[in-house]
Amino acid sequence: MSRRVAILISGGGSNMLALARSMTGDHPARPCLVLSNDPEAAGLAKAAALGIPTAAVDHRPFKGDRAAFEAALLPHLEAARPDIIALAGFMRVLTPDFVARFEGRMLNIHPSLLPKYPGLDTHARALAAGDAEAGCSVHVVTPDLDSGPVLGQARVPVLPGDTPESLAARVLKQEHVLYPAVLRRFAAGDRRPVLLAG
Repeated sequence: MSRRVAILISGGGSNMLALARSMTGDHPARPCLVLSNDPEAAGLAKAAALGIPTAAVDHRPFKGDRAAFEAALLPHLEAARPDIIALAGFMRVLTPDFVARFEGRMLNIHPSLLPKYPGLDTHARALAAGDAEAGCSVHVVTPDLDSGPVLGQARVPVLPGDTPESLAARVLKQEHVLYPAVLRRFAAGDRRPVLLAG
């Protein structure tokens, strides 16, 4: 019995595509929904082209009322009956109540080597600190931002002359390798961390 995976996005959906395209053959999971907080997110059309059901709930009319926004998300998730929720560039902070509802079943990918640089501007912060390497992490979502148990990391060397944009582009390539690898293992019930060198 395949595990059902709902993928939440906010933009172009490159990580969503990497996940969706990996869930074939003997993979223990299949995508059941791509859900966005932006009805214009380019990733929705890409998901639809792959035959994945899509839905959107525009966060803007809720004007900062996160609980009300999440209440509007829930009917879509409940209808899809996901076993796992994968946040893939979903740029909304979720409330503790929402996270608790899916405790232990929600994953996120973050563009830093956690616990370094939770939150935003990770690549600029790594460069400003003079770090020799950067990377990305997949973790279990908990109520505290970017602080749940790490299930995988990919490391990327910082090169001379790197800008936040050039570093981000190299890290993103590793995200597309790491996230599918972690999801496959997680869907099979294996929580051992995946460690990759970029």
